[in-house]
Amino acid sequence: MTNSIPEIGKNTEVIFVIGSNTAECHPLVARQIIKARERGARLIVADPRLTEMANKADIWLRVPAGYNIPLINCLLHVIIKEGLFDSAFIKEHTEGFDDVKQAVEEFTPACVAGLTGIPEQDLIEAARLYARAGAASIIYCMGVTQFSFGTATVVALSNLAAITGNLGRPGTGVNPLRGQNNVQGACDMGCLPNSLPGYLNVTDQKNRARFEKEWGVKLPAKVGIKISEVPDAILDGCIRALYVFGENPVMSDPDSNHFRHAVEHLDLLVVQDIFLTETARLADVVLPAACWGEKDGTFSNTERRVQRVRKAVDPPGEALPDWQVFSALARLLDYHKMNYLHPREIWEEVRRLVPEKFGGITYQRLDQERGINWPCPAEDHPGTPILYQGGKFSTPSGKAVLRPVLFDPVQVPGEKAASFKNPLTGSLSELPDETYPFVLTTGRRVYHYHTGTMTRRCEPLDQVGPKQLIEINPVDAARLGIADGDFVKLSTRRGSIAATAWVTERVPEKTVFTTFHFWEANVNELTNHTTDPVSGIPEIKVAAVQVKKISPAEAKQLYEEKKEKYLVDLTREVATKFSQGRR
Repeated sequence: MTNSIPEIGKNTEVIFVIGSNTAECHPLVARQIIKARERGARLIVADPRLTEMANKADIWLRVPAGYNIPLINCLLHVIIKEGLFDSAFIKEHTEGFDDVKQAVEEFTPACVAGLTGIPEQDLIEAARLYARAGAASIIYCMGVTQFSFGTATVVALSNLAAITGNLGRPGTGVNPLRGQNNVQGACDMGCLPNSLPGYLNVTDQKNRARFEKEWGVKLPAKVGIKISEVPDAILDGCIRALYVFGENPVMSDPDSNHFRHAVEHLDLLVVQDIFLTETARLADVVLPAACWGEKDGTFSNTERRVQRVRKAVDPPGEALPDWQVFSALARLLDYHKMNYLHPREIWEEVRRLVPEKFGGITYQRLDQERGINWPCPAEDHPGTPILYQGGKFSTPSGKAVLRPVLFDPVQVPGEKAASFKNPLTGSLSELPDETYPFVLTTGRRVYHYHTGTMTRRCEPLDQVGPKQLIEINPVDAARLGIADGDFVKLSTRRGSIAATAWVTERVPEKTVFTTFHFWEANVNELTNHTTDPVSGIPEIKVAAVQVKKISPAEAKQLYEEKKEKYLVDLTREVATKFSQGRR
């Protein structure tokens, strides 16, 4: 996030939530939004579903899944046409405005209304509301990024914030909400294929030299393999062993059958986790890990706030904190520099290696303060809750670089791209047709988290959210003869699942929604693995799907097939022993 979470409740005048089911997936952030609403802030929500947050919005833009770029470009079009942009900020702190202005000319309210079904006046009012605010904040999540053009959409949102001067001030910014615990911290520490800790580019020799001196090794000079590229790399013979920790890709990867097929070709699969997950059941070796309450260290949350985590209880059995497992393996492989005695020593190494971001964040300060936002280069530095203050950006020119974003079918990117300096383009890779006439989109429920590894073992949560539900609009349900509670089979070009129908107006016509919490009906067997060319993020949020009512007997048969596929019965005894001492 460019800004901090408390600013939303205290400073923001207009909040634009797009691609985020905030109330269910990020309830603490949602509380700040509600707090802002209580003091008079206005709320715009763009979402295909009538979520709790959409229900509270002043303006709800029911954008079809996959059409975020036309929507954002339309807001830009209105703001530019009506002169609502911040000309002084654009002149002093940005470059590329003319290209963006030209790129959004075709995204008129009439055009985008025809494309999306959003009323023209709602588009115009949303643009005016956002642009006229003294402080406007954009909040987004995976409903923006999990497309084959997710990067382009984020750039379009950045264009929107920049041309209205909503950067570098309290209550403004472009604020992504991280999808999983400590994802921000993992990226900060270099768990990305193109960067070292602190987001230092791995292809830069000076960056590598800094770490090579400390670690006593020669580091590779090329960018590594993205997670979405792993299955094909296995099948191509480039990866022969896979080490998975804190992740359950058999459930969470798109087109998960493709991942399962790839795993069968590995020489070795190692899984390190706190429970015997669906992925761990396929492993050659399973290493039991300590959970967050069973270890010391630091986590970094979505607002870049580094926080201390303190051990509350001992881990059960032979489980160990991840850092101890990695260190022991390194020593067995004759690398003896990973001989840490405490996570504090690891953090001190991070401070030495990336002082410009973490140098001022000491354990002593973290013990005294409620976390510190990086960058924090010195011990007397307060941290940086707000990035880009004073219009200073981390680019060679020091200015925010605006980039035109094109979208097919409004524009034909191949024809338009040549007229711009550095454009990004987007178009859906899979559209509905006669065989697969519905759009499938995915997400989470408030009662469960990610692949259900922890929450489905919590009896109260499992009681209120015991099974997979497929949301379908009443008009579509009536046409297909589906009643609330009937069994429904969803099929895409990649597989089929069956679950209970929830007939509801939460979803628009010709769209169905479900989650990936349940192995019995894991929607990621159906999702699309086409990826964003820049980030490698797959197009999980939209796929063409067939919807069919089925009998209880057919649903039971499919359930039994999934049960065997996910090795549920075959590993019950092992799973019990492995997770002994945990709930």
